[in-house]
Amino acid sequence: MDTFHIVRPARKAPINQTLVGYVGSGDLEVMIDNSDSPQADIYIHSSSSAGEQRWLALIERIEANQPLPMMRMDIHDFSATPGVIRLRLEQALEQALTKEASYE
Repeated sequence: MDTFHIVRPARKAPINQTLVGYVGSGDLEVMIDNSDSPQADIYIHSSSSAGEQRWLALIERIEANQPLPMMRMDIHDFSATPGVIRLRLEQALEQALTKEASYE
């Protein structure tokens, strides 16, 4: 299992604690929490050997559509496909940035 820590620029925005997906599904789990850090700290625990560059490319594609908020994001990946990864990341960010927290 590989662990990566990616730091990205972030904007100040109110966010809600969020959880989407779950590890037991053989899929991907994304958790977002508030952070006092002026950046987006993204911690990835992955069973895939694809590497940090693949993750960075996926995150940069999401950033192209919306700036990341100041947050801590924890990702637990068990070989999810790039399409599922992007879907879960976008779901988590959408929920974190809505006024009411929701959990799936």
